[in-house]
Amino acid sequence: MTAISRRTVLRTALVGLAVAPVAACGPALVTTRPKLTHGVASGFPRTDGAVIWARSDRPATMIVETAATESFSDARRFQGPILTPDTDGTGRLRLTGLPADAEVHYRVTLDSDGSLSEPLNGVFRTAPAAARDVRLIWSGDVAGQGFGINPDLGGMRVFRTMADRNPDFFLHSGDTVYADVPIPQTLTLPDGRIWRNEVSEAKSAVAQTLEQYRGQHAYNLTDANYRYFNARVPQLVQWDDHEVLNNWYPGEILDNDKYTEKRVDVLAQRGHQAFHEWQPLEPLEAVDGRVYQRVSYGPLLDVFILDMRSYKDPNSPNRQPHGTILGARQTEWLIDAMAASTAVWKVVANDLPLALVVPDGKTDFEAVANADNGPPLGRETELAHILSQLKARKVRNVVWLTADVHYTAAHEYSPARAAFSDFDPFWEFVSGPLNAGAGKESPLDKTFGPRADFVHAAPPDKQSPLDGYQHFGQIDIDGGSGDLTVTLCDAAGAALYTRTLARV
Repeated sequence: MTAISRRTVLRTALVGLAVAPVAACGPALVTTRPKLTHGVASGFPRTDGAVIWARSDRPATMIVETAATESFSDARRFQGPILTPDTDGTGRLRLTGLPADAEVHYRVTLDSDGSLSEPLNGVFRTAPAAARDVRLIWSGDVAGQGFGINPDLGGMRVFRTMADRNPDFFLHSGDTVYADVPIPQTLTLPDGRIWRNEVSEAKSAVAQTLEQYRGQHAYNLTDANYRYFNARVPQLVQWDDHEVLNNWYPGEILDNDKYTEKRVDVLAQRGHQAFHEWQPLEPLEAVDGRVYQRVSYGPLLDVFILDMRSYKDPNSPNRQPHGTILGARQTEWLIDAMAASTAVWKVVANDLPLALVVPDGKTDFEAVANADNGPPLGRETELAHILSQLKARKVRNVVWLTADVHYTAAHEYSPARAAFSDFDPFWEFVSGPLNAGAGKESPLDKTFGPRADFVHAAPPDKQSPLDGYQHFGQIDIDGGSGDLTVTLCDAAGAALYTRTLARV
């Protein structure tokens, strides 16, 4: 049988939010079929399958069929969960027993008391068992700073651009939604241009209730480009702050008139639930049942997804003798898991940058760095411990990927330039935003000897998505040499920077 490329246009139409009502026709009651409301998605691929996600407009059983081609002549059938209002109609099924390194066409159908929905199709490739070329893309920051789905531009077209790169998977590096930033009908830009948005009730105010948090994710998936992308590209998803609210940390009590619920832990629980309902992931596969985990993608690549949000200490000047951003358990897990990895490349997905100075107010800091350029203090002490242990345990070929700051950059870290030098040189690459306000360049704290090899950041008057400062990154690992090439791209797919790292 001839495999059909993921570039083949999926022939089953993707639907939006409209739900047909129950209608009366004479004396008989005519009921509509169940409907898949927000497309389908796949995530966290393994050698034998992936997680499949969908949402129903009513209680219904999720049925998934898989096949080697889009004709589905050799289909296998998997019965999934019953999708109910308890999970906002969402559900997922971990497919297993599929062949390694195979293109898998899948078809999702809903069964509501024998009434079947129109099916929706998707495609993904299982992870390889042997070395081959691998391509991943990464970025973050969707619908931020009031920039939502603009019908004048055809929506969030960056997702179509990324899908057409035919990646093996996408690493969504956090800020998958902006639950704390409403979407207005229009925004007036500094030069007088008008940005128009599609709007929704959930995006008319900051999210506080579970229903409002769910609506953040639902809004993004009203975009046809996003649904197109989800049906074609498996995802690894992590969260950052805006899935709850800007710069949050555990135990925080808000002083913000926009919120009637002041307890951030309560808001985080609701945001956490909505995130896990609406993304193609299985929380029980994470080490703590939340976010952080290792994802193996063949002999050339392991991805270590971090959670730099759930266990961090309060935002402060960050110059205390010791601080936490991962917490002790996650820190030791990361060291041990990377040391145990037999993959050639170890990619660390850090949702907050390592050396970029990210302020929270006038005196406090949000990420790792504290802007003093000296020996490690505060959260820097945790990173110093990780880096020194990776050196001691001879963990090689480490690359860090992040988003968060709304521009793209390449940072080379060297102990020769550092105030703390007990580590091996490494690179960190920054990307984003996908569809949000663009950011200006941030300063680098010199504690770990970073050097900016490349920066593409927006000037103050060029921060809308119309101005060319939206980004995604791409990594290609050569199946023969094992070398890794990073390409930083703009939203149209143009390469802005390329760097090849030789396998050690």
